[in-house]
Amino acid sequence: QVQLVESGGGLVQAGGSLRLSCAASGRTLNNYAMGWFRQAPGKEREFVAFISWNSLSTYYTDSVKGRFTISRDNAKNMAFLQMNSLKPEDTAVYYCAARLFLSGLYVNERQYDYWGQGTQVTVSS
Repeated sequence: QVQLVESGGGLVQAGGSLRLSCAASGRTLNNYAMGWFRQAPGKEREFVAFISWNSLSTYYTDSVKGRFTISRDNAKNMAFLQMNSLKPEDTAVYYCAARLFLSGLYVNERQYDYWGQGTQVTVSS
Protein backbone atom coordinates (compact mmCIF):
# COMPACT_ATOMS: atom_id res chain seq x y z
CA GLN A 1 0.00 0.00 0.00
CA VAL A 2 1.05 3.53 -0.73
CA GLN A 3 -0.14 6.43 1.40
CA LEU A 4 -0.03 9.89 -0.15
CA VAL A 5 -0.32 13.22 1.62
CA GLU A 6 -0.52 16.53 -0.24
CA SER A 7 0.51 19.90 1.16
CA GLY A 8 1.24 23.40 -0.05
CA GLY A 9 -2.19 24.56 -1.04
CA GLY A 10 -3.58 27.92 -0.02
CA LEU A 11 -4.98 31.25 -1.13
CA VAL A 12 -3.05 33.21 -3.73
CA GLN A 13 -3.78 36.15 -5.99
CA ALA A 14 -4.02 35.72 -9.73
CA GLY A 15 -0.56 35.70 -11.26
CA GLY A 16 0.97 34.22 -8.15
CA SER A 17 2.65 30.88 -7.55
CA LEU A 18 2.27 27.86 -5.32
CA ARG A 19 4.25 24.66 -4.99
CA LEU A 20 2.31 21.56 -4.06
CA SER A 21 4.06 18.62 -2.47
CA CYS A 22 3.03 14.98 -2.29
CA ALA A 23 4.73 12.83 0.33
CA ALA A 24 4.52 9.06 -0.01
CA SER A 25 4.89 6.38 2.61
CA GLY A 26 4.43 2.65 2.74
CA ARG A 27 6.51 1.93 -0.34
CA THR A 28 9.20 3.69 -2.32
CA LEU A 29 7.99 5.51 -5.42
CA ASN A 30 10.85 4.28 -7.60
CA ASN A 31 8.57 2.15 -9.78
CA TYR A 32 5.51 4.35 -9.64
CA ALA A 33 4.10 6.87 -12.05
CA MET A 34 2.72 9.97 -10.39
CA GLY A 35 -0.12 12.19 -11.41
CA TRP A 36 -1.80 15.36 -10.27
CA PHE A 37 -5.53 15.86 -10.67
CA ARG A 38 -7.89 18.60 -9.58
CA GLN A 39 -11.57 19.01 -8.87
CA ALA A 40 -13.30 22.36 -8.95
CA PRO A 41 -16.66 22.92 -7.22
CA GLY A 42 -19.47 21.35 -9.19
CA LYS A 43 -17.11 19.75 -11.69
CA GLU A 44 -15.64 16.34 -12.21
CA ARG A 45 -12.07 15.58 -11.23
CA GLU A 46 -9.71 16.26 -14.13
CA PHE A 47 -6.17 15.34 -15.07
CA VAL A 48 -3.50 18.01 -14.61
CA ALA A 49 -0.04 16.46 -14.97
CA PHE A 50 1.82 13.14 -15.21
CA ILE A 51 5.41 12.10 -14.58
CA SER A 52 7.01 8.73 -15.23
CA TRP A 53 8.97 6.86 -12.57
CA ASN A 54 12.32 8.18 -13.84
CA SER A 55 11.12 11.71 -14.70
CA LEU A 56 11.97 11.20 -18.36
CA SER A 57 8.38 11.58 -19.43
CA THR A 58 5.99 14.33 -18.39
CA TYR A 59 2.64 15.39 -19.76
CA TYR A 60 0.22 18.21 -19.01
CA THR A 61 -3.32 19.11 -19.77
CA ASP A 62 -3.43 21.97 -22.27
CA SER A 63 -4.75 24.55 -19.84
CA VAL A 64 -1.65 24.37 -17.62
CA LYS A 65 1.10 23.88 -20.19
CA GLY A 66 3.83 26.48 -19.77
CA ARG A 67 2.58 27.42 -16.29
CA PHE A 68 2.77 24.21 -14.24
CA THR A 69 5.74 21.89 -13.80
CA ILE A 70 5.58 18.41 -12.34
CA SER A 71 8.68 16.90 -10.76
CA ARG A 72 9.68 14.22 -8.29
CA ASP A 73 12.46 13.26 -5.91
CA ASN A 74 12.53 9.49 -5.56
CA ALA A 75 15.21 9.67 -2.89
CA LYS A 76 12.80 11.66 -0.72
CA ASN A 77 9.74 9.73 -1.88
CA MET A 78 8.04 12.92 -2.97
CA ALA A 79 6.40 14.52 -5.99
CA PHE A 80 5.77 18.18 -6.65
CA LEU A 81 3.64 20.49 -8.74
CA GLN A 82 5.03 23.97 -9.28
CA MET A 83 2.21 26.26 -10.31
CA ASN A 84 3.03 29.68 -11.75
CA SER A 85 0.90 32.42 -13.30
CA LEU A 86 -2.10 31.09 -11.46
CA LYS A 87 -5.56 31.99 -12.69
CA PRO A 88 -8.92 31.99 -10.90
CA GLU A 89 -9.95 29.01 -13.01
CA ASP A 90 -7.15 27.01 -11.37
CA THR A 91 -9.13 27.08 -8.12
CA ALA A 92 -9.78 23.48 -7.09
CA VAL A 93 -8.86 20.72 -4.71
CA TYR A 94 -5.64 19.19 -6.00
CA TYR A 95 -4.91 15.50 -5.59
CA CYS A 96 -1.76 13.49 -6.17
CA ALA A 97 -2.06 9.91 -7.32
CA ALA A 98 0.26 6.96 -7.92
CA ARG A 99 0.33 3.69 -9.80
CA LEU A 100 2.93 1.18 -10.82
CA PHE A 101 4.58 2.35 -14.00
CA LEU A 102 4.41 -0.04 -16.92
CA SER A 103 4.60 2.09 -20.07
CA GLY A 104 3.03 5.08 -21.75
CA LEU A 105 1.04 7.92 -20.26
CA TYR A 106 -1.48 7.74 -17.46
CA VAL A 107 -4.00 10.58 -17.75
CA ASN A 108 -7.21 8.88 -16.61
CA GLU A 109 -8.03 8.77 -12.92
CA ARG A 110 -9.14 5.16 -13.27
CA GLN A 111 -5.56 4.25 -14.12
CA TYR A 112 -4.34 5.24 -10.64
CA ASP A 113 -4.49 3.03 -7.58
CA TYR A 114 -3.47 5.35 -4.75
CA TRP A 115 -4.73 8.84 -3.91
CA GLY A 116 -4.05 11.55 -1.40
CA GLN A 117 -6.73 13.42 0.50
CA GLY A 118 -6.32 16.60 -1.52
CA THR A 119 -5.20 20.15 -0.84
CA GLN A 120 -7.25 23.26 -1.58
CA VAL A 121 -5.91 25.86 -4.00
CA THR A 122 -7.83 29.11 -4.24
CA VAL A 123 -6.84 31.82 -6.71
CA SER A 124 -8.44 35.21 -6.22
CA SER A 125 -8.93 37.68 -9.05
